Formats: sequence, structure tokens, C-alpha cells
Amino acid sequence: MKKYTASTWLVFLLPSILGVLLFMIPLPFAAGWKVPIAKLADLLSGSLEPIIPQLMMYLIIASALGSVFYLFVKKDPNRPSFFTNLFKVTPFWTITRIVGAIFAIMVVYKLGPEAIWSDNTGGLLLAGDGLVSFLFSIFFFAGLLLPLLLNFGLLEFFGTLMVKIMRPLFKLPGRSSIDALASWIGDGTIGVLLTSKQYEEGHYTQREAAIISTTFSVVSITFTLVIIDKVGLGNYFLPFYATVLFTGLILALIMPRIYPLRSIKNTYIDDREYSTENEKLPAGTSVFKLGLNSALDTASKQRSVVKTVRAGMQNVLDMWFGVAPVVMAFGTVALVMAEYTSVFRILGKPFEYILNFLQIPEAAEAAQTMVVGFADMFLPVILAEGVITSPITLFTIAAVSVIQLIYMSEVGGLILGTKIPLNIFDLLIIFLLRTIIALPIIAGIAHLLF
Repeated sequence: MKKYTASTWLVFLLPSILGVLLFMIPLPFAAGWKVPIAKLADLLSGSLEPIIPQLMMYLIIASALGSVFYLFVKKDPNRPSFFTNLFKVTPFWTITRIVGAIFAIMVVYKLGPEAIWSDNTGGLLLAGDGLVSFLFSIFFFAGLLLPLLLNFGLLEFFGTLMVKIMRPLFKLPGRSSIDALASWIGDGTIGVLLTSKQYEEGHYTQREAAIISTTFSVVSITFTLVIIDKVGLGNYFLPFYATVLFTGLILALIMPRIYPLRSIKNTYIDDREYSTENEKLPAGTSVFKLGLNSALDTASKQRSVVKTVRAGMQNVLDMWFGVAPVVMAFGTVALVMAEYTSVFRILGKPFEYILNFLQIPEAAEAAQTMVVGFADMFLPVILAEGVITSPITLFTIAAVSVIQLIYMSEVGGLILGTKIPLNIFDLLIIFLLRTIIALPIIAGIAHLLF
């Protein structure tokens, strides 16, 4: 093993340990167990709650105006500025940002049709404690502090250790294990943001980024507790969470091997060909030593605090201006469809036959909950509350709603706001496939439990 100075060891260990503590170690708080980064976001959003919808409205408007302006600015391919990359997007995404800005204005000032700004649609997203408003806080802290996980060698260390597990099982590089862990313990949105940054920096191929963001951006422990409590089965949390993990593992093995993930190009963002050369173990070197060398090599190049802080602030702006408008636009449309149309009821009709075949009670009432989760994770259990009484059905609905992952008001909207190569049709197909594959597994376990 190469010799490294004490300062290089400190540059690797201190930021990496701090990053793990902030993003991955849940601590007990008055409201329950949370990772510190989420608690910091809660504190900030709580203190700004009266004004945060207006703040997000101004940020979304600025994103739309900047994108319109940069439509007429020529991009220098050799030296693109940060703001050019931030605002110069395709006409489609410019329109999406404009739509998001219009929706935000309508919600804040309660203008136009109530269907847009009601508390169950746009108002749900932009309320003081709504998702888009919460994104202001979580993006601020997550973006600012992401370099602790990304830039000081932690990914290189764990990536080397985990490659022999992640590559054969899930067709992913070892470093993706950090993304998965951050999602599992922290929050799925954090996992998507990690994946997006790693993809843009050329560490993941298009296919790898798509697999990680749609398969490993799992719902956090915190949210699963909320879901199972919502259906009145909180005393079944341990078997419930074990069911979610078991089903999620099976889906993680299957989804990368079928359409549409399998058909995504396996090239990097700069069109480089896929390669696993950097994952090969040199003769006479242990996995642990190679991982440590890679981590310390990375740490030795990180000597500028100013550059680290600047990278963090750029992350924050990238998330605020790039992701929030997309969540506002697509999330509002999906929630309006769920609340005011029969689209999800019609789409859910085929699931009535599947649920009957699986001998799930109250199949007719449960059918639409199988697809309405595409709009928002909480909608299935909200629709089931007070309507469905069978514990088998409630357990099945709760577990399916967690395992679906692709919610347009959260993870789905975030993915569309990043450069990860997935469109809304891909996300819908992935959502339906996850539901169809998971349903028999979860139903079988539910019958064993009740």
C-alpha cells in the first residue's frame, strides 16, 4: 500500500464520517427517528413555513424566466458556464418550468380553477409543509453537504468493496451501494440526487443511473412507519418492513434485466463506451487495500475548502432551479388527475381481476389504489382509509404503495428534473411492472400473516 500523509488520512476520514453521520445514521428526535440532514431540513422549513411557499414560487419563476432568456443565448461547447448549464435546457423543459411557475403563482394567490390550487392538488405540494416547500430545505442542506459523501473518497472506498456484490447481482458498480443506503436510511430523494450527480460526473452509465434511481431510491424507514400506521397496522411494522425489503430485493434482481431498463444505452453522459476496467482487482492486491488506496488518492486532491463550498452551493442552485419546477408541474397534473378525473379508477380496473385471483378481499375498492400511487405515495392509503376494513387488503395496499417507488409528486418528478435518461412513459412502465411483479409476492405474505 502506498504511503500517505496524516493530513490526507484526515481529509478522507473526517468529511466522510461526517457525511455518513449526517445522511445515513438515524437519531431519535421528539417526532421519531430521522437522519440529521432531514431533521435540519425540518427545522429550516418549520422556521420559514409562513413564507416558504412564496420563496419557492419566486425560485420557480426565476427558473422559468432564466430558461426563456437562455433559449436565445448560444452555448459555448468548449467552456459552458454554470448558469448556461443551469438554465439552457430544451424547449420541452423550458415549457415545463413555465408551467410549474404558472401553477405556483395560481397556488400562492389562489387564482384560476380550484382544481389547480386546492389543498389536495397544487396546494398539497406548495403548502408550508408540502413536498415542494420541503424541497427548499432538503435541497439546501443536501446540496451543500453532498460533497462530504461524494468528494473525499467514501464512494471510492465502498465502491471497491461492494463491486463483487453489486455488479453480478444488480449490474451496477459498487459505489451505487452508497446511493442505495442513503435512500434506505435517509430518503429516496437523497438517493436520486446522489445518483444524478454521479451520472453527470461520468461515474455511471445511462443504464446504471436509470437502474439506481428507479430501483434503489427506496422509501425511507420513516415513511414506511407513517404508511403502516395510516392503515392501522402499526403493530405489524417488522413483518411489514421485512416484506418490503424482501420484495424490493426480488425487484432489484428482475428490473435491470427487462424492458425498459435493459434497453437504455450503456454509455456515459459524454458518450464514452461502458467499461469495467477500473473495477478489476490488480494481482497481489486485496479489495480492502485497493479501496483504501482509491479513497486516499481522491482525498489527496481535495485541498480547497472554497472549491468544496462552491460545489455545494452549485448543487443547491441546480436542485432549486432544475428540479423544483418539474415536481411542481408534473406533481400538480398527476394530483389533479387523481382527485378530479376517473383516469386512475379506469386504469385500476384490470387490477380488480388480479386481486380477486389472489383472493384479496374488497378487490373492487382496492383496485384503484394499485395505480393511484403513480401520482403520490400517500394516495393509496388515504383512499383506503375508512373504506377498506380487511387487514389482508390494507397490508397489501400499504406494502405495494411503498414498493412502487415511482411517485410523480416525489421520486418520479425528481428523476424527470435531472439528466437521467428516463421519460414519463418509461417511468409509467416501470411503475406498472413493479406493481404487477410485487403484488403476488406481497399478497402471498399477507395471507400468511392474517
